[in-house]
Order: sequence, then structure tokens, then C-alpha cells
Amino acid sequence: MIDFGFDKLALIGAVALIVIGPEKLPRVARTVGTLIGKAQRYVADVKAEVNRSIELEELKKMKTEFEDAARDVERSVSSQIQQTASDLSTTWQPPVSEGSTSTASYMTSLLPQYRHPKKNWRLKRGALPQWYKQKNGVRAKAQSGAARVARFRPPRMS
Repeated sequence: MIDFGFDKLALIGAVALIVIGPEKLPRVARTVGTLIGKAQRYVADVKAEVNRSIELEELKKMKTEFEDAARDVERSVSSQIQQTASDLSTTWQPPVSEGSTSTASYMTSLLPQYRHPKKNWRLKRGALPQWYKQKNGVRAKAQSGAARVARFRPPRMS
């Protein structure tokens, strides 16, 4: 870059004063200052754009590295899952006996039989199970206040 010292600036100013004249020198100095400012802003914009493009390239590199790492992890997890599934399938093979040759019959004998839950969806069920209420003496049926009073009122003596 060009190095301007104080002596060089003074020499340029003296030549400009002689060539341009004292009347037009302030206007020319403002114009030159404006042009230099625009040039500096333009250079700063170009530098910022170059920096942005470099950062964008770095981000793209990081993205590809991250995607490659994710693919590697996915491959390793899927291979582990397949290996575990094959190990489980070999472990859960039914024993071969002379009487039973069907895998389905062996599997159904291992599993408990399905029972329908006997739910009545129209009835509202409480949060506590019925067996807990019966065990601990919790009221299972609601009564009105008058019914409770009548139930626990001592009998009348006539």
C-alpha cells in the first residue's frame, strides 16, 4: 500500500492550492473526500462478501461432514439392530420335538390366552380399582345426603 507521510501530504496540498486555486480547493477537497469514502465502503463490501463466501463454503463442508457422520451412525445402528434381531430369532426358535412340528403351535402355547376385557364403555369408572375400594371400605356407590341421614338415623321409639 502507498505510504503517505506528513511531508508528502503537505507537498500534495501545496501543489493542489497552486493548480486549483484557493476558491475551488474546498469544493474539490470535499469531492475527493466523498470519492475516497465511497471507495473505502466499496472495498469493505467486497471484503465482507468474500468473508461470507468463505464462511458459506466452510458451513457446506461442515454440513457434508455432519451428514456423512449421521449416515455412518445410521448404518452402524441398523447393522446392530439386524444382528440383534437375528440373534433373537435364533434364540427364540422352538425346540424340535417329535410330537410337535409346528412353530405356531409352540408360540401359542407360550403366550397367554386372550380374554376380552368385559368393559362397558357407557359406565363411568373411578380412578381407584374396585378391589381396592372393597378391601379398604371405600364407598363404591354414591348416595344423596338425605339417603345417608336416613340410613344412619337411629330407629324411632314409639
